[in-house]
Amino acid sequence: MPEAQYVTISVEEAVATVTVNNPPANLLSTPVMTELSAALDKLSADKKLKTAVIAGAGAFFIAGADIKEIAFLKGAADGEKATALGQGVFNKISSMPYPVIAAINGLCLGGGMELALSCHMRIASDRARFAQPEINLGIIPGFGGTQRLPRLVGVSRALEICLTGDMITAQTAYAIGLVNKVVPDGEVLKQAQGLAKKIASKGRVAATAIVEAIREGVNKPLPEGLALESKLFGKVCETQDMKEGLKAFLEKRQPKFQDV
Repeated sequence: MPEAQYVTISVEEAVATVTVNNPPANLLSTPVMTELSAALDKLSADKKLKTAVIAGAGAFFIAGADIKEIAFLKGAADGEKATALGQGVFNKISSMPYPVIAAINGLCLGGGMELALSCHMRIASDRARFAQPEINLGIIPGFGGTQRLPRLVGVSRALEICLTGDMITAQTAYAIGLVNKVVPDGEVLKQAQGLAKKIASKGRVAATAIVEAIREGVNKPLPEGLALESKLFGKVCETQDMKEGLKAFLEKRQPKFQDV
């Protein structure tokens, strides 16, 4: 397999940091998406990892898809094929067994915002800006924006964002629930990795069960979601981590989870 040119992975304390580096704006060209897909496959298969952070190199997070590639699409079949690629890659993020955090350091537009939406949490620089500007090009979001955004911020807000194409500030993004936290510019990656390491200090078994319960249960009727939670709780009850966690609590010490 050739060495990755646009997407790199580094690992520290069971936390993987995935960096998209396609200067100057980290556009999601087909080669970038192909490398990102391969990186996600690698991360998903690594049983030692507990969290991941996705970041953009330089002054941008990701400024969107490659418009030059979109301009070459000829008709419905090409359009559906292109969106299927993007949705497939971002589905890998949202279905990761452990939490993935987006570290948004600058412009987060179009496909970049859709990538951020597919992450489980989002930390933004106070200088970050967000938009789904596709309508300004006579098209619509195609990598999941019309579906993930309303699930996160509500239908009315999602319609406003997608129908105007207007850019919103990090502060507005926080106010509407688009991002979890806004931090000073220059501290985004550090803060995102800090959150990732905090989560990684917990037991992997419980963390992955929580991710599954929320991800799979949120769109189910409440009785089905509760049944899923109960089933997953039962599985956790059979683990060594549960025994260690309860024992550590009673002994008033920090638990030493073994992730089994």
